[in-house]
Amino acid sequence: MADDKQPKELILEELEKKLEECQKLKDEYLAGWQRARADFLNYKKEEIERIKEILKYAGVGLILKILPILDNFEVAEKKLPENLKVDENIKGLLQIKNQILDFLKNQGVEEIKCLGQKFDPNFQEVVEEVAVKDKAPGTIIEEVQKGYKISGRLLRPAKVKVVK
Repeated sequence: MADDKQPKELILEELEKKLEECQKLKDEYLAGWQRARADFLNYKKEEIERIKEILKYAGVGLILKILPILDNFEVAEKKLPENLKVDENIKGLLQIKNQILDFLKNQGVEEIKCLGQKFDPNFQEVVEEVAVKDKAPGTIIEEVQKGYKISGRLLRPAKVKVVK
């Protein structure tokens, strides 16, 4: 009977060792799987952010092609005689300009305000320097072409005249 117990004890010890080994492997595989899952989730979040950035600026090419049309509306409106500003046909044409402005605003485009402000090379481009006595040097006195930003990023710099 003593001989019967010994092989059973050996088998039991062997099974316990195998169970312990399986437990270690399970823990190792589980930890590896958890790391891989966390890495995948982080990758997924990063890709979503990257795609959002791409989509945010995807329409920039189209918007840059629309801006000269808007510039032409601005020039035409400035040169329009006062007696024609009340004409219904002219009001209709100027409404198209307002629709373009609304479209651009919905796309995240905003005009760079610069008249009377200090020149900022990040958002403006000097086309002429003018001597003016009562203004500080570097002050913008005229906007030749409007500048625009999209979602806070420069789209097109404003072309300006500044005081020498």
